[in-house]
Amino acid sequence: MQKVSRDIPLNEITLRRYEKPNLKGRELVRKFCLSIGLLQPGDSHDVIVDVLHVLLKEKKELNSEEVRDKVISLRKEQNLALLGVASSNIRRQLKRMRDLLIVEKVANNYRVMENLNFNDIMAEKIEKLILPSVLDRVRDYFRAIEQEFK
Repeated sequence: MQKVSRDIPLNEITLRRYEKPNLKGRELVRKFCLSIGLLQPGDSHDVIVDVLHVLLKEKKELNSEEVRDKVISLRKEQNLALLGVASSNIRRQLKRMRDLLIVEKVANNYRVMENLNFNDIMAEKIEKLILPSVLDRVRDYFRAIEQEFK
């Protein structure tokens, strides 16, 4: 019997272009998450927005339970349903942001990557590290397709 491999990306990034930002607070963070693929359009499960919002507001290292508690408080203030606030889901959302090099884990705490501002994260992490490796691999597939179907 042939073994079936799973198509698991080594790295991925989704970029979406929206109108220029003229939002504030949670809505600005939400649109940012949509722009970089952390949130899908029409997705009602948007706790990742609050996780990032908390890390941006606090400007300090927090463990996952502190993040969870602050997310719950934030969602209550905004009259949002307490969906997705389980500890395991909060850790999963933090991992997704770590994979995009937006958040890092230091010991058992999380913070915005190297306490950088977001312009630096975009320039140093996404533009210099993630995008080139993704584009190079996509180019490899373009070349392979061209060779295969000459």
